[in-house]
Amino acid sequence: MLGDHADTLVAMTRPGARVAIIANALDNFPDFQRSYLSNEVHPLFARHGFVTEDFDLRSYFDRNDALAADLSAFDIIWATGGNSFLLRRAMRASGFDKIIRPLLEQTNLVYGGWSAGSVVAACDLFGIDHVDDPHATAPGYPTGETLWEGLGLIDCSLVPHVESDHPESPAATESVALIRASGRRVQPLRDGEVMVVENGQAVVLAAR
Repeated sequence: MLGDHADTLVAMTRPGARVAIIANALDNFPDFQRSYLSNEVHPLFARHGFVTEDFDLRSYFDRNDALAADLSAFDIIWATGGNSFLLRRAMRASGFDKIIRPLLEQTNLVYGGWSAGSVVAACDLFGIDHVDDPHATAPGYPTGETLWEGLGLIDCSLVPHVESDHPESPAATESVALIRASGRRVQPLRDGEVMVVENGQAVVLAAR
């Protein structure tokens, strides 16, 4: 989830930092989503001294103009796992994909995520359909074609759970091979590894 370097995240912000938890990647499994947030996600961040709040992008599907101001009240924006394509749809419908880069450049906000939340930070989602259903949707979501563009916060594709004790690990390994065969740059991540990007420089911290 936070990998083996939660101390790095703590060091990147202030004590008692406020975290906006975006779990829209699980909107197609609402019962699991509620349990996951209350039993795993919020307690995990609390153990590291963070103050968390659920931040539902669906609340901004019809009022994109309020999103940037509301997110600016936080120190960290964190997107959880689930379906990468569903999360990407929520980010498009809410206007998140238009405001996240300016927010990161103009403020001290930190964006982070695990699994789907990290995948969408990449330049595109090519090959991720080998792991996630690209047609996933949920009630209240606008219809439309699958979004293959990532947020572009890193200049390569990102595939988590590679060579890990995770049910998606075999599909993730195959996804990496597909992306490489297409000529795209890809960064595979084993569970426990963390990619940190500061001042335009990306570093992968090894699992401990």
